[in-house]
Amino acid sequence: MNRPPRHTLAILPAFPAAMLLLAPLLLASGSAAASGHVTHRQAMTGGPVSLTQQPGSVLDRTARSLSASDLNAAAKRGDTPVVLVGSAPLSTRAGEVALFVQLQSAALCGSAGCSTSVYLRKGQQDWVKVLDSVSGPVSLSRRTHGGMHDLIINGTDRWVWGGTAYRDTMRAAGTDDLRQSIEQFQKTHPHAQH
Repeated sequence: MNRPPRHTLAILPAFPAAMLLLAPLLLASGSAAASGHVTHRQAMTGGPVSLTQQPGSVLDRTARSLSASDLNAAAKRGDTPVVLVGSAPLSTRAGEVALFVQLQSAALCGSAGCSTSVYLRKGQQDWVKVLDSVSGPVSLSRRTHGGMHDLIINGTDRWVWGGTAYRDTMRAAGTDDLRQSIEQFQKTHPHAQH
């Protein structure tokens, strides 16, 4: 009797099941950017958060609800901002996904670009703003602090998790240098003092 080798029988039935398990991962790499969603695997390797229009989606409805006061103020000015949304698993714990929201209009965007806010879900319905109004592209970093991925804003500005919200790691310009500069100017220009 001619029978195929046993490993062939074991592989053939398992192949469709394996493809069903891998299909979401394979599709996610192409469709994630289009849908504005970053997968857990992408978060672990870092990369940009894609913000897209998703009219009528759950993300869009949630973003509009969270941005209602800004949208209402814009409507009173006769402005209709474009709502861009994206999501990403900021936490190293599976299942904790953040919502990224950007409102775009001439009145809401300035010379630094349009600002993005980041929200984390707390409970079933509640969202908490953990990063408010940063300008420039947002990317996830592989580095983490407190179980949350760092965020890179505009390619160079690193924001790290501070326990309840993200905080900027860029140092502000020191006031000592400014004070010394003013004192030096006043010494060389005594008539400028009042």
